[in-house]
Amino acid sequence: MRVGVLSDIHSNQPALEAVLEACSIRCDVLWCLGDVVGYGARPEDCSRLVQEHCELVLAGNHDLVACGRADAATFSADAGRAIRWTREVLPTAAEQWLATLEPSATRGPIGLYHGSPRDPVWEYVADGAAALDALSRTSHELVLCGHTHLPLAARIVGERLIGGRAAAGNTFDVRGGRHTLLNPGSVGQPRDGDARAAWLLLYLDDAGRPERAIFERVRYDVALAQRQITEAGLPQHLADRLSFGI
Repeated sequence: MRVGVLSDIHSNQPALEAVLEACSIRCDVLWCLGDVVGYGARPEDCSRLVQEHCELVLAGNHDLVACGRADAATFSADAGRAIRWTREVLPTAAEQWLATLEPSATRGPIGLYHGSPRDPVWEYVADGAAALDALSRTSHELVLCGHTHLPLAARIVGERLIGGRAAAGNTFDVRGGRHTLLNPGSVGQPRDGDARAAWLLLYLDDAGRPERAIFERVRYDVALAQRQITEAGLPQHLADRLSFGI
């Protein structure tokens, strides 16, 4: 089975539509690791598209704040302003759907978390120490995390942690038991210096065990996403950064 793993869409409809188009001819099923909303200008449309296309959807911290299940006290000024706007424009049906989501899930030998196994909502797995801690807290063969907006592949081999940032096209063999962690990066707001929308193509065998993973990137209409943010009156910084993937 071919699984498209998406994360951190952040109300960027043009980016999401580009990824969904790429996945439509390459994937059998889609999983989303959370943060459907926040930052961007199309929370309703992105919520609808994710509901229609994703078999599994986790709750991210922005999703939980948008539906009133978490506090935005730790958000930056721009993120806080965007999530308050999101709460104002989000239809009741979309808010109720977000409220049904959880920040972690299991699919056979795979553990899925928006943040990390230790804190599925808020913790960032962005370096070797955090990856090692995350892998030590679960017996899953594969751990999938989002939240950082950074594509990452890490694995314990013997007593060493190997891996790091993953570039477009990188392919990883994830067979052979536990101790692998992957982050697909962000669909709607990449922060690794590559402005293209990021996602992960994960191959599973007939028993649902992970075999290999390919880090994918897709070009999308960045200018359209920027105009939507500007026209919504959201912070201009949230639009500008999309050009640079930061």
